[in-house]
Order: sequence, then C-alpha cells, then structure tokens
Amino acid sequence: MAYTYLITGATSDVGAALIRHLLTEAPGEDRTILAQGCGDLARLDALVQQFPGRIVTFDADLSSPEAVDALCARFGKDLPCPTHFVHLPALPVVNAKFKAFDEARFQKDWEIQVHSAVKLCKAVLPAMSKAKFGRVLFIQTSYTIGCPPKNTAAYVMNKSAIGGLVKSLAVEYARFGITVNCVAPSMMETHFLKDTPDLIVQAAAADNPMGRNATPEDVAPAMAFLLSEEARFITGVTLPVTGGSAIV
Repeated sequence: MAYTYLITGATSDVGAALIRHLLTEAPGEDRTILAQGCGDLARLDALVQQFPGRIVTFDADLSSPEAVDALCARFGKDLPCPTHFVHLPALPVVNAKFKAFDEARFQKDWEIQVHSAVKLCKAVLPAMSKAKFGRVLFIQTSYTIGCPPKNTAAYVMNKSAIGGLVKSLAVEYARFGITVNCVAPSMMETHFLKDTPDLIVQAAAADNPMGRNATPEDVAPAMAFLLSEEARFITGVTLPVTGGSAIV
C-alpha cells in the first residue's frame, strides 16, 4: 500500500527526525512525505537531497486561517490525500508569569496549534474514513501530565486543547479504522527552547531520572510506532516519552 504522510511543523527538529525515521525504517515501502514549513523550508534541504523524490515541501502560514483553508483545498488536487497526518507546529515556549500573559501571542499559538488542527482534520478525515484506514498523531507535552511547571499557562492551555481533540476524534473515528493519538515528550533540547533560560533546561535534565533531557531521536520511534500497522488497536492515548519524569 502506498502511504502519504502529511507532517505539519516538519521543519522542526522533531519533524526532521520523524521524516528520517519513516524513510529509513521501511525502505521497501512506498512512502511519500508532504512536509509543511513556514519560511524555513531550507531546514529540510539535506533530507530532500538524501531521499530524492520522496519529500514534497510546501510553505504555509498556519497562523492564518485563510492560508490553512487554501492548503486544505489542495488535498485531492495538486496534493494527494494523506493516509497519515502528523501535527507538530507550535510557537516556542515562553516562561512568563500569568500577570504578564500575552493574549496576542496566545491567540497566534492557538491558531497554529489548535485551529489549524481542526481545519486540517476536517479536510483529511473524510478520505481516511472512505478508505477505512488512517493515522492521526499530535504532539503534546509532559506538562499536561500531572502538575505542570510554573509560568507556562499559555503553552499548557493549547496543549490541553489538543488532548481534548484527540480523545474526541479517537472515539468518533475508531469505527472507520482511524487511530488518533498523542506523544507527550518531556523537555527536548532543540531550537524550540531558544527562548527558555539555560538554567531551566539544565534543571530539567538534572531532575530527569535518566539524568538528561529528551532528544528528537528518542521521540521519533515512539511516533513511528503509533503511526504503524502494529498500533492499529491503540487510539485515544497520550504516550509519555519522558525518561520517567512523568508517569501515567
């Protein structure tokens, strides 16, 4: 079977690691990656060269509902309908006390993470339902498991909304052979942390039972599993990838 993976936020470190994993773990399978970025597609140049003809890149500003609508209209036309949808985009975490809550930034992140997810799911789920097969995967955070750290209200609120969407879609679409899941990594040392003070990053590593923070290479295999045929009876779950720092 030919698989088409739509990966939004593909230019992130996690997105690149997942693409590399998907295209190397099953070299005999027919897999095409639709990789979305926003003004940063050059980050995927090395992968495009490594896997010629396997990755289709496109630029779309997910903070713009109009741009998301335009993207959704392309599926089944100049872009194939995805069999797999992985939604990764988010603004970098900003640690700020609630009294300094930035409503404009929160709204932008809501559009990028949540509103675009709703629109894209509405666009891709009908074809998956007709085919009686589909995989949908989101990235949450260990911050939504148990007690979150202080000064992360905006980030936790958006990620919690994603968790609610996952559970609702999982129940509604299970009968169509579609699974909907999340991975919830602990802190990963990527460019996503560029606005997070080093002391916070170092403290998270010291507090982790494994003595370090996560890497994209830790998370990509877990994501690939939830996207696989072997995970066909797993839906509506949030899988912690935390080195033991958050356990459910």
